[in-house]
Amino acid sequence: MARLRLFLLLLAAGASLFVGPAACQDSPSLGDLARQQRQQKATDAQEGKTPKVITNEQIPEHPVRAALVANSKGESTPTPSPSSEGKQSAEHWKSQIMAQKHQVASLQREIDDLNESIRFAPANCAANCVGWNERQREKEERVDRMRGQLDDEKHRLDDMQETARKQGYGSSVYDP
Repeated sequence: MARLRLFLLLLAAGASLFVGPAACQDSPSLGDLARQQRQQKATDAQEGKTPKVITNEQIPEHPVRAALVANSKGESTPTPSPSSEGKQSAEHWKSQIMAQKHQVASLQREIDDLNESIRFAPANCAANCVGWNERQREKEERVDRMRGQLDDEKHRLDDMQETARKQGYGSSVYDP
C-alpha cells in the first residue's frame, strides 16, 4: 500500500514537471507585456488621448474642505435631490448616507478644532494686539459660516435617510 502511494506521488510530481512549463508558455512574458504597454501609450499619444490625472482636490478625503472653499468663493455645491432619483439600491443608499455622515462628522471636527484655536489677546497685551484679535474675530466668523453649512449637511443627511426609509429600506440602510 505504501509503495502504491509513493508511486502515485512520483507519477503526479513527474506529470506536473511536464504540464507546468507547457501551461506557462501560453501566457506572455513580462517583457512582452511591457512592450505592449509602451506601444499602447504611444498610440494613445498619437491619437491625442491623454491619461486622466487625478489631483488631491478630486480625492474625497476632505470633501468638507472642498465644499467650504466653494462656498467661500460664492459657489454653490451641487446637492443631489434624493426624491428625484427614483428607487435606488440598498447599497447605494447605505454608501451615500455613510459618506454624508462622514462629511458631517468631519465638518464638526473642523469646527471644534477651529473653535479651540480662538484665543483673544489679554487686556495687558504689549504688541500687535489689535491684529491678533482681528484674526481671532475672522476665525469666529468662519466658525459661524461653517456652522451654517453643518446645519445644511445635517438637513441633507436627514433628507437622504427619510427618502431611503420611504423607499422601504430598514434602519440598517438609512441609519448604518
